Amino acid sequence: MKKTSLVILMVMLFLSCDKQKAFEEFRRIEGQSWNNNDVLHFNVSMSDSARAYNVYISVRNTGNYEFSNLYLFVTAHSPNGSFLRDTVEITLADARGKWIGEGAASVFTLYHPYKQNIRFPLHGIYTFDIEQAMWIKDLKHITDIGLRIENAGERR
Repeated sequence: MKKTSLVILMVMLFLSCDKQKAFEEFRRIEGQSWNNNDVLHFNVSMSDSARAYNVYISVRNTGNYEFSNLYLFVTAHSPNGSFLRDTVEITLADARGKWIGEGAASVFTLYHPYKQNIRFPLHGIYTFDIEQAMWIKDLKHITDIGLRIENAGERR
């Protein structure tokens, strides 16, 4: 009985709230083929304007991805309508072709720092739009794209 209670307690602790995470969501790329016209939208409700955050772009790719990097256009919209557009390069493999992300089977996940130690000064919904910028109409072997926002005082 004590062993069962200990296992249940450990599972609950493992699955408990991720204290550093303020937001995390993934969008699945249908058929692992990301069309250059497909924009992924992430709506994030922010209400703590005093706290600093780190923003990460998450990429899941298969081992069959043809490139060592990924270019993205990222547009962040604030609740008042202003926006910031960036071009982001994410390195997915080292010079020898070894995937940098953590792998499970043949899928690799990488958390790329996008913005560090930033504040969201307005309360409300911030929208992050992410689109592939590889100049290929249908980019193959990207399975998911995600956005993670965590408290800047915490470490992943």
